[in-house]
Amino acid sequence: MAAITQRETQQVDKANGSGRTPVVFIHGLWLWPSSWDRWARLFEVAGYAAVTPSWPDDPETVAEARANAEVLAIKRLGQTADHTAEVIGKLDRKPAVMGERKTTRSHGQSQTLPTRGSGATPP
Repeated sequence: MAAITQRETQQVDKANGSGRTPVVFIHGLWLWPSSWDRWARLFEVAGYAAVTPSWPDDPETVAEARANAEVLAIKRLGQTADHTAEVIGKLDRKPAVMGERKTTRSHGQSQTLPTRGSGATPP
């Protein structure tokens, strides 16, 4: 399993230290955690602790991904869900989990993770 990144660790530590309910934002294929930046800020202002996990072993920036696009082509839903569940497992409080549209992998993860006991989604 891929290691939790320094950025993810910082977000988890911040969430745990805040005492706020965490919200985990899951990005889809060909996107980055930064895709959620505006939503994460909005939720932070509203009193939540935003966490935006990466996909396992993904490059940290778009430029790095363009230079190494082959690493993006070999991801499986199980790998990304396992990594996200590992990040969620480091949180002290059970988070709300948000993904994108129903046609993306992030939606698949946001629906799969609660069945693993990793998060809560609204009905």
